[in-house]
Parts: sequence; C-alpha cells; structure tokens
Amino acid sequence: MLFLDFEKPLEDLHAQLTKLKEISAKNKVDVSNSIRELESTIEVTRTKLYENLTPWQRVQLSRHPERPYTLYYIDQIFTNFTELYGDRQVKDDKAMVGGMAELNGMPVMVMGQQKGVNTKMRQLRNFGMANPEGYRKALRLMKMAEKFNRPIVTFIDTPGAFPGLEAEERGQAEAIARNLFEMVNMKVPVICIIIGEGASGGALGIGIGDKVVMLENTWYSVISPESCSSILWRSWNFKEKAAEQLKLTSKDMSGFGLVDDVLPEPIGGANTNPAEMAEIIKEYLVSTLAELAKLSPEERISERIEKFSKMGFYEEVADEA
Repeated sequence: MLFLDFEKPLEDLHAQLTKLKEISAKNKVDVSNSIRELESTIEVTRTKLYENLTPWQRVQLSRHPERPYTLYYIDQIFTNFTELYGDRQVKDDKAMVGGMAELNGMPVMVMGQQKGVNTKMRQLRNFGMANPEGYRKALRLMKMAEKFNRPIVTFIDTPGAFPGLEAEERGQAEAIARNLFEMVNMKVPVICIIIGEGASGGALGIGIGDKVVMLENTWYSVISPESCSSILWRSWNFKEKAAEQLKLTSKDMSGFGLVDDVLPEPIGGANTNPAEMAEIIKEYLVSTLAELAKLSPEERISERIEKFSKMGFYEEVADEA
C-alpha cells in the first residue's frame, strides 16, 4: 500500500498494525482485541483525514499510482469489449484507447486516455498524453458510434495533450478543435467522466457531452497547479497556492456549473476500493443513459449547445458613444 505525504498518520497506524500481526503470528499470541482496536482507530483517522482535503491534496489523490485507469473501468463495467486501433491517417496512439462494448447488454462505444500501470507501460502510453492521431482515433470511433446509434462514454485522465513539436506539426490544436465541434453535434448520447486529471485541451478533446461528470477526488482546469505556479511565481514551490486559486476541484467545478454531476469516491479515494468505484460509475451510466435515451437527437444537441454556451462569467458594458 502506497501512502501520500499527507497520509502519514495512516501510514504509521498501518505500520503498527502490520507489526502487531507479525508478533501474533510469530509468538502465537492472541492479540485480536488490540488488532480490532487499531483497525477501528485507522477507520476513524481515515474518515477525519478525508473530511476536509485541500485542493492540492485532491490533486495528489487524482495522480495516485494505484488509482484505477481507463482500461480497469472498461474491464469492470463493460462486457465484450473489442478494442479498435488507429486514426486511418498516421498511426495508433497508445495514449488513447477505445472500442465497442456492452453495458448491461446495451451496445456502446467507450474510450479514454490510458496512463499505464508501470514504468514500461507509462512510456508506451506516453503518460496519457495523446497526440493528434489519438484525438482523431477518438473521433473516428465516435462517428462509428453515431452511424450505428451507439451511446458514447469517455473516460478522461490526462495531464494534457502531448505538447511536443511533432504533435504540433501534425495539427494538435486542429484535432482537438475538430473534436469539440463534432462532439457538440453528436446525435447519440455522450457521457464524459473525469476519473483522474482533467487538464486543458487534452481533457476537452473528449470532454464535450450531454453529461460531464467528475469523480470526487479529481481536478479539471486549463492548467496544472505546477505549471501555473511556474508561470506566476517562476517556481513550482507555490503549487499548493496555485491549486487553491485555480478552483479546480469537483466541488468548485460543480458550483460553477461546469460539470453536471460529482460521483462520490470510497473513503481514501478510488485507489482504496477500485471495485466499489467501478460499481458507482456503472450505476450512474445505466441510469443516466436510460434518461438520455428518452430525448430525441435534436433535443440532446440543443440542450448540449445551450449548456456549453452558458458557461463562464461575463458582463456587458453599454456603449457610451
């Protein structure tokens, strides 16, 4: 079990619990009462610790190495998943995965960024940072879903679209912009779920839908706290302050009306109980898709356009001339 820096109290208690169990096994001593008391203390400490997390602590949780990624949710929530590859122009982008699947017997198209579960896979997946061909692959799958009248589900978890020179040469900005335009006009239901990091255009490239949802301990922003800190203060040392000022948590995004729903995570984050988190997401998808199916394509598109058009704050100033 991996602990983050703010989870030090829990780490110490778990160390005590492990040591107590070792003593019990080695010396054949019954310390069951002490173990139960310590386990109870751990639960109480965990609950108090997670009651009032700071924005930076939620950012840390969203990046937890043991947090479930897109392919885990696809495996747990859907059946008969058939992965599809390539954008039919350049190559297959391993940072973006997707394909056909079934949700309780209903055919759907599912896709999302995949970071990789170990060092080798993270390099293969480019840490979840998709190139233009990744977004073009996603659009190809969406168009296929529209053709065969399949709802679309996207899982968002990226530190941003890949910013390399070769990505810009192949039209990174155009690929993302094209997806924004096309997703607004999709005739089938679209649900977008932020399961980890939701950074900048990398997230928006597959983030326009009838419902945009965040898990409790995720973030959604135009820039990461570290990058914001380096721009404003010329140092990463102010990342905690930047996270606070960016208002990037699920609570903030819901308050601004930028996301439609926030799904609760198990105490300690999705990494502590991935199976429970997958079940929560599945229940939401089943019920929400049933509601969206009641609307006509024209109604869904109209509501989608209206929702995104209303986002943001602005003030009209009368012309004094």
